Amino acid sequence: MGKKKSRTSQTSKGERRNVSKDTCKAARREYMSSPLLRMNNQIKAWAAGKKVMLTVPNKGGDAGKMPFVRVNARDVWGVPGKGFTIKTQG
Repeated sequence: MGKKKSRTSQTSKGERRNVSKDTCKAARREYMSSPLLRMNNQIKAWAAGKKVMLTVPNKGGDAGKMPFVRVNARDVWGVPGKGFTIKTQG
């Protein structure tokens, strides 16, 4: 006979979802439909130095095949936290 485990309750194996697929899809659909909330989260992540990808209209030659492309936010918005100076002549 095997030795009895020394825990009071059974530990989950993590085999199945704890939230239904329909609930997850509904939450994602709601999040993606509000562009202001998504943009706000993208700006926060970019300011924190995380790698953020933006979907922008394609300006290349194959715009018919791919109307939108994903680009790094640093290429569009620049480096976060980097200050800038206004140069004056004189």
